[in-house]
Amino acid sequence: MPPRRYRELYRVEGKKQAEISGYELSIKGSTGQNERYHWMVSTQIDGAKTDTRIEFLRWNDIVFDSMRNSIPQTYWLLLKTLWLYVSSGTLGALGRLRRAPILAAMYPVVVLVGQVAFSVFLGKVLAEYIGGVVGLSLGVGLFYLMLVLFRRFDKHFFAYYLLHDFAFWAQDEGAMPEVLGNRVSKFCDRICEALDSDVDEVLIIGHSSGAHLAVVLAAEVLRRRDDAPTLALLTLGQAIPVTSFLPAAWDLRRDLQQISMREDIKWLDVSAPGDGACFALSDPVSVSGVALSARKYGPTVISAAFSQTLSAESRSGTRWRFLRRHIQYLCAFDYPVEYDYFKITAGPVSLKARFAHRSSTASVIEKVYSPHTSVEVTDG
Repeated sequence: MPPRRYRELYRVEGKKQAEISGYELSIKGSTGQNERYHWMVSTQIDGAKTDTRIEFLRWNDIVFDSMRNSIPQTYWLLLKTLWLYVSSGTLGALGRLRRAPILAAMYPVVVLVGQVAFSVFLGKVLAEYIGGVVGLSLGVGLFYLMLVLFRRFDKHFFAYYLLHDFAFWAQDEGAMPEVLGNRVSKFCDRICEALDSDVDEVLIIGHSSGAHLAVVLAAEVLRRRDDAPTLALLTLGQAIPVTSFLPAAWDLRRDLQQISMREDIKWLDVSAPGDGACFALSDPVSVSGVALSARKYGPTVISAAFSQTLSAESRSGTRWRFLRRHIQYLCAFDYPVEYDYFKITAGPVSLKARFAHRSSTASVIEKVYSPHTSVEVTDG
């Protein structure tokens, strides 16, 4: 989603959460230049006034650029990406870890193949009805016209969108794409600049596939400086194994390992079994096979527990709205317990202090599932 959509979501849902939980929250201003877009938040919680600057580190334009492929190129990309996940053993490993996200991952495959089949059927019917060379020509034309229409209306199907999202991360077998690596360097410059300012906390937040990027950012910042006492990391609805299980994702696995070894950095990972688009309650460090048990400090994995924190009406309203349920972490909860996105991001208590004595949920998944666990560059 574009930055303005996130700001509007924060404004609407933040106001709703404040009314439910009994505190004050207001936002003002929004501006953006290049990859930076921000807004200001003021809260009054438990007698404490807090001012927060929320800055959106924009990288969706890079992925959108990769979506400009032609229809034939898109189907070639589908075959190539699917083959990588199957041949590398990654798809099977992800299925053993959690089945629901794999069903979500297969959705664009099923829909795009279905669109081809339906287009072929219509084209064949027209060709046989008219007959001859003219019928064949019109049938082929109708076939391609249907594919064009399906793509034009993908905002209702999200098949192209999801395929290109998966394919983007898999284009180099899981290695960081060069174009995104350059953007990451700029992001790190900005985060270091924030760390050098007079603030109580610098919180890096990554949602969905952004969780992967948040880990990379935090690790890169810590490679630039040994001491970052105000830095914290929050990952929401993460799908990190989709990339970390790939053969060449050694750099991501290295970053996961390095962050997990930092006792001074608080890393909270929040997910929910009710979200079928994430690898719920799975420790991304452990399942990727890079946990050093003797020195592992993070992440703290907790559940957003939709069945307890959302009303029956809210759960019913999002039952078949999978995208809406996947962004619930960024929204208001009817019965917030320990996880309140707006208190965490704009409240007076830092993430480290708020969850200082919280351990991971008892149902956290820590078994190694990844078929590839190297944290160094390997040949072949």
